[in-house]
Amino acid sequence: MLEDWRHIHNVIIPTAPLSLEDVRERSGRYLLDVAYVDDEPVGCMTVRPPSTDTPAVTVIARVLPEHRRRGFGRRLFEHGLVAARRLGSDTVETIVLASNVDGLRFAEACGFAEVARDLLPGDTIPFVTLRAPLE
Repeated sequence: MLEDWRHIHNVIIPTAPLSLEDVRERSGRYLLDVAYVDDEPVGCMTVRPPSTDTPAVTVIARVLPEHRRRGFGRRLFEHGLVAARRLGSDTVETIVLASNVDGLRFAEACGFAEVARDLLPGDTIPFVTLRAPLE
């Protein structure tokens, strides 16, 4: 599952590829999951708990381009929101690479509004942080 999660992440976030060891480390801090159709990975999800830096729960759903617009993103995101509600925050954030127009549209359709853009050192495409109330 971690290798599938890594693959999906690296396809959708080519500017910040992760190694399998990076993903293993993240799996100790965050909830990671993968959506499959007939044993084929179609998307992945991350839930990050609130922290002193970010009091919101972060839920990120990623769907491979060839599997978009079939409801996988919505189901992954709703799965993440169930976990997020148990973490006790009243706010949820998501993070989308600015070049991922589909991801930005999805987040906005889910009621998220942009609150920040962050450019990692050496990158040319920022990450967009969007926030919404956790209902």
